[in-house]
Amino acid sequence: MSVIKFKLKPIKSKPKRSFRKGSKYDPILDAFIEGKDKLVGLTVEGKDANYIRTQLNKRIKVRGLEGRVNISVVGNVAYLEEA
Repeated sequence: MSVIKFKLKPIKSKPKRSFRKGSKYDPILDAFIEGKDKLVGLTVEGKDANYIRTQLNKRIKVRGLEGRVNISVVGNVAYLEEA
């Protein structure tokens, strides 16, 4: 049997889990908010509309945009709408 070299060192506590500060989907929301259109159709290359809805709903909630921006899906096209 081979010997494994290792070291153990005592610590006070585990580090906190770090989270991303942003998302790759934030530019979509930023562009919509800065734009003048109240309703836009959105397609993202290589992504299903329902997946996009889920991701953008998460970002809307985290950014506190609930009640200001809505997203829905009809016929595999996501729609961003000003509330």
